Amino acid sequence: MRLKGRHVVITGASGGLGEQIAYEAARQGAMPVLCARNEERLKEISARIEAQTGIRAPYAPLDVSDREAVNAVFAKLLAELGVIDVLVNNAGFGAFRYVEDIDLDEMERMFAVNVFGLIACTKAVYPHMKERKSGHIINIASQAGKIATPKSSVYSATKHAVLGFTDSLRLEAERFGIFVTAVNPGPVETNFFSIADESGEYVRNVSRWMLRPEAVAKRVVAAMMTPAREVNMPRWMDLGGRLYRLAPSLIEKVGKRAFFQK
Repeated sequence: MRLKGRHVVITGASGGLGEQIAYEAARQGAMPVLCARNEERLKEISARIEAQTGIRAPYAPLDVSDREAVNAVFAKLLAELGVIDVLVNNAGFGAFRYVEDIDLDEMERMFAVNVFGLIACTKAVYPHMKERKSGHIINIASQAGKIATPKSSVYSATKHAVLGFTDSLRLEAERFGIFVTAVNPGPVETNFFSIADESGEYVRNVSRWMLRPEAVAKRVVAAMMTPAREVNMPRWMDLGGRLYRLAPSLIEKVGKRAFFQK
């Protein structure tokens, strides 16, 4: 009942984790509002959610890297919905490359979506939440934002930035009754890797440890409108991150072979 009637805006909702968060939010009585670039997929998912749960799932095409579009879409959503209770900044992508193979145009796109787009969406709803003294901003980061490994230098840099932004925002937002949560999953079984891992090598190496998007979605939705600081999955990877902060040189030495599994 905690989420009944709440409006939950989800970016990157056309597939993968974002789609599953939308389904789970609807099952818990919230109204998911779907945002992504692929309007046809949003339309399909919206219809499926309503058919399965009886809850309406509005949608709005959105490229989060387009700042004008972000401002226009969120202004329209606020005008139509009246309230945005939860923002899930889920839109993002990665590409695994050694530093000498980095495509600088791709690097700019990654920061534009993963970091600048996330901040733009947050800024679009934050004054509204601040005025109401209520709301929740959930940023989908990654365990890669805590432990950077070979071939993920740019992607890890974007997620380090997301965590830095989230931690700062949490301190600011707390004064106004706004919750801020970082979600740090390990590898999730989604189409993320069709871009990030074109060779398929990484997926083959870690497939037995990959998280199901449905399981991550349940944890994310369970945290909504609660003061959860972070959601970390899986637990053993979170433990590794904690050990890394205490003894980075030791963890890099012990885990070097595993780190090169991309």
